[in-house]
Formats: sequence, structure tokens, C-alpha cells
Amino acid sequence: MFGGLLGSFGAVSEKAIGKAAESRELDQRLQKRQVKEFMSVFGNLVDNCFTACVDDFTSKALSGRESGCISRCVLKSMSTQTRLGERFGELNAAMTAEMQRR
Repeated sequence: MFGGLLGSFGAVSEKAIGKAAESRELDQRLQKRQVKEFMSVFGNLVDNCFTACVDDFTSKALSGRESGCISRCVLKSMSTQTRLGERFGELNAAMTAEMQRR
């Protein structure tokens, strides 16, 4: 009498375990991708600001002008990235809302 019920429960339980493992794997991939993307953005930031600001290689230390330039460059780049992230979130929310209305 309960054999069929228990068998169904076991199959459902296995599916739930499989979905949980799949979800964890997807989360790990997403996290890895986010770290990779962050490192790429950071690398580009360093490259762009260094190229734009550092031009005197006769000293180990940065000049006052170079230091100020780098600070402004990094601040501007971070502000831009923040704004782009906010705008992406706004567009994503609008697209999600539009899809839910359909």
C-alpha cells in the first residue's frame, strides 16, 4: 500500500537533491565568472590610469601630478562602473516587469 507512495517520495527526493546540486554548481560558476569579470575590469582600470597618468620613469616615486591624476582617474572609473551597474539594474528590472506583463 505504501510502497508506491514511498517510491514516489524517493524519486521526488532524488530530483530535489539533483536540483540543489545543479543550483550550487550554477552559483559557483556565476561566482567564478563575476570574479573573472572583476579582475578584467580592475586590470583595465590599472592599465588605463597608468597609461594616462604616468609618464616620468626617472624616479621610483610618483610625482604629485601623477598621483593626483591616478586618484582622479580611479575615482572617475569607479563612479562610471557604479553608474553603469545601476543603469543595467534599472534596465533589467524594466525588462523583467515587461516580460511579466505579457
